[in-house]
Amino acid sequence: MKVMVIIPTYNERENITLLLDEIVNLPEEVEALVVDDNSPDGTWKLVEDYTKKNHRVHLLKRTSERGRGLAGIAGFKYALENKADYVVEMDGDLSHDPKYIPEFLKKIKDCDVVIGSRLLPDGGEVGRGFSRRLITRLAAIYVRLLLGFRVTDPTSGYRCYRKKVLEAIDMGSLKARDPFLLSEMLFRCYKKNFRIEEIPIIFRDRKSGASKIGWRILVTYLFKVLRLRIRGK
Repeated sequence: MKVMVIIPTYNERENITLLLDEIVNLPEEVEALVVDDNSPDGTWKLVEDYTKKNHRVHLLKRTSERGRGLAGIAGFKYALENKADYVVEMDGDLSHDPKYIPEFLKKIKDCDVVIGSRLLPDGGEVGRGFSRRLITRLAAIYVRLLLGFRVTDPTSGYRCYRKKVLEAIDMGSLKARDPFLLSEMLFRCYKKNFRIEEIPIIFRDRKSGASKIGWRILVTYLFKVLRLRIRGK
């Protein structure tokens, strides 16, 4: 069983080495792929150096159009080309704890997609103010109502996919260039009747670096959800 953890990054120099250390020290032998959008802070260089001392860490440096969605798609393609059986997707800022990866792998034995939910009992958010936590909940309700998702946390970026799910989705037809890829992927999974389950996770707000999600991106995200609902594809 080959497991690949995809980590899209942009300016995560202060976090990426710590994250990779935690991943390679998991009891499960997984591989990590950092998909870096040519970070000006040299994140990619740290990862490049890391690959020289650990063969389970890989770097995909992108120099074309930058975007969270594009990086995610590139990571999925790489994982399929390299024969991964399961693909975990997570953030590179330490907000997603690698300790949950074994739980993802246990849960996915009975389904096709597993989402790490901040909104299940025993899940939550740490280090975020009331307004940020409220936004998480309101966004989840909005996305669930418009797209008919039956999961509690459809905007979570911590997920695990079976290989067959990624093989069934035409990566070239995905339109998202930004974080909206999360909703577009989930929408495609529901359309194809894949079995989707959740596990509770604790999301910890980043300690270092700046968040890439601002109000403009959030509003754009919500608009794209509405457009996806209207178009239905």
